[in-house]
Amino acid sequence: MQPIKRQTLTSAVTESLRKRILSGEFTDGQQLRQEALSNEYGVSRVPVREALRQLEAEGLIQIIDHKGALVSKLSLDDVLELLDIRAVLESELLRASIPRQSPSDLELATQTLAEFEQALLNNDVRHWGELNSRFHMALYRSAGRPNTLALIEQLHNKTDRYTRMQILFTQTMERAHQEHTKLLELCKSGAVDEAVEFSRFHIQSAGHALESYLQQQ
Repeated sequence: MQPIKRQTLTSAVTESLRKRILSGEFTDGQQLRQEALSNEYGVSRVPVREALRQLEAEGLIQIIDHKGALVSKLSLDDVLELLDIRAVLESELLRASIPRQSPSDLELATQTLAEFEQALLNNDVRHWGELNSRFHMALYRSAGRPNTLALIEQLHNKTDRYTRMQILFTQTMERAHQEHTKLLELCKSGAVDEAVEFSRFHIQSAGHALESYLQQQ
């Protein structure tokens, strides 16, 4: 057998830790200890350290002197600001993408939407954020702007936990699915301006719902 390259090992650890953070297994502010993680994964501290640096660059953790790596915790104002940024970037990327969308792009979005619906029916909270992000990315990928797409993916990762919180606690599962369905239909019909406006509304309404819920608490 060929030995596993360090970069491959680092990528595997990074992907695993990212999923555990986004699924909520690691909670806001929780400390991630290098020694414990290296023992758990059966690897040296080097790939764990490199994985934590990558996750810090993505904004999912913070590395603080004398405290180590902590899962990032965002204030409500931070979340709303990030959602506003997403609304601007994603609506304009969608504008560029719709005229170039291929049948395979729309089919991928359709399949992902079906998976998202099933996850909602099964109350499969862990995968809501992942499927939500995958659906949106499928609509944007034909825009031909990889740097913007990568930035949006990072924003999705940073707001994923709060998107799931918004859907779960505000009981808007059916609404989320209906809005995704409408957005996909607008893309299929080539209604660029209407799709752009609805995309912006869809993202910002999630922030409004989350804000209202947290203020009530």
